[in-house]
Amino acid sequence: MSKVTVLVPAAGMGKRMGKAVAKQFLPLGDRPMLAHTLLAFQRSSEIDEIIPILSEEDMETCLKDVIEAFHITKVRTLVVGGKERQDSVYNGLKKTDKDASVILVHDGVRPFVTPDLIHACVEAARKGECVAVGVPLKDTIKEVDGKGIVRQTLERGRLWAIQTPQAFPAKVLRKAYDESYKKKVYGTDDATLVERAGGKIRVIMGSYENIKITTPEDLILAEEILKRR
Repeated sequence: MSKVTVLVPAAGMGKRMGKAVAKQFLPLGDRPMLAHTLLAFQRSSEIDEIIPILSEEDMETCLKDVIEAFHITKVRTLVVGGKERQDSVYNGLKKTDKDASVILVHDGVRPFVTPDLIHACVEAARKGECVAVGVPLKDTIKEVDGKGIVRQTLERGRLWAIQTPQAFPAKVLRKAYDESYKKKVYGTDDATLVERAGGKIRVIMGSYENIKITTPEDLILAEEILKRR
């Protein structure tokens, strides 16, 4: 069976959270937020290896308070992140084994990823597809200029909010990253880089509970989601 690796970028400082502790280590229920995320992949029989990507100063905290504390055995190495998210993922990508045929990328601060979402992503990538999880937008979206004037109202029916996981055949993702650095271009997610390299991305239905926790309001919502689960 082909090897499946998940890269988990978690090197951000989380300034919007307004906390002294990096947001990925803030408590969510009875454990750090990052522990919820890593345990979701630890419990999946389809994931062979987890590679967390962290700031250098958070390495020891992650090792002691998350990986060792919650017995996350699929983590065999920790990677130091870069200046931007893309740099961090690239650092992790370079540490993946050559025999990895499928690579997922998942935000460290999306703790509610489900087994079904992981399964759907892995299965699609094993078939050669590149996929991103997403949900249809609920709000009306308007393009606004620098003076706050609406330029146009976008057709909501075709707009999706993209989440993670995103999953790719390993060779496709490696090629996309190599090309992005040759051309010195950056993207806000991994799918963007694959698109620019000529790849097609299929969006699969995610969950409105699969939130990225970046603000204090997100953390309040996350606690409610955790209680319901």
